Amino acid sequence: MGTSLHPPQLITNSRTLYMCWIPADPDSVTKLVPEGLTAADDRSCYINQYVVDGPDQTSSVGDETFGAYSLTYLGVNLSGLDTEVGTPARWWTHYFNSSDVMSRYASERGVPVGEPGRTTLDLDGDKIVATTHLGGKPVIRTTARIRIGDTQRVAGQLRYITQRDGTFISGRYPYVCDIADEFEVLSFEFLDETHPVYQLRPADPLQITFGFYAPSMTFVYPGGEGPLGSEHGN
Repeated sequence: MGTSLHPPQLITNSRTLYMCWIPADPDSVTKLVPEGLTAADDRSCYINQYVVDGPDQTSSVGDETFGAYSLTYLGVNLSGLDTEVGTPARWWTHYFNSSDVMSRYASERGVPVGEPGRTTLDLDGDKIVATTHLGGKPVIRTTARIRIGDTQRVAGQLRYITQRDGTFISGRYPYVCDIADEFEVLSFEFLDETHPVYQLRPADPLQITFGFYAPSMTFVYPGGEGPLGSEHGN
């Protein structure tokens, strides 16, 4: 069953922890990328753990809305499809949303929506813990030291590739966010060795290649979207 919502949709002021890392098993990561796309040379992966605290933070209206929700999604960085220098396109492998409406909306656009999930971001002093819960159990946990301080305003476009009816779809997701002045990942744990997402677990020692915490991030979901290589899919 689909939804009555039309793209794009705007989400404002989400609390967001986003980062990239080198995986423990690069070969397994490579196999998650379909033929026709190429994983980044370092096989780096990405994760976004975020929370939208109120229904008034989304543009969805009417009988169906995203409402307040939380989401963890992750996948593999790609080669040769950068949106700008240093910002690779990304292939989704896993997507765990607490909103049924948003999950159906994303699924219609080729996003590999998995089981429902709940993501929490708990800030205590200078430490933040982002936890992804599946089936009521913690499966991914990120612990970081942050100092919000004088936030830095950053903006740009993220590019995610999905596949629908055998066609690669390129979606550009413009964003504007205020990121914490300091961000240091202390630990990044995949807690369930039996879950498929464990294939993306990080190398030991941990190698974080990019990351930030944003107390406020606004973005369009999805943005300019079209078949890869078309006018809207470039």
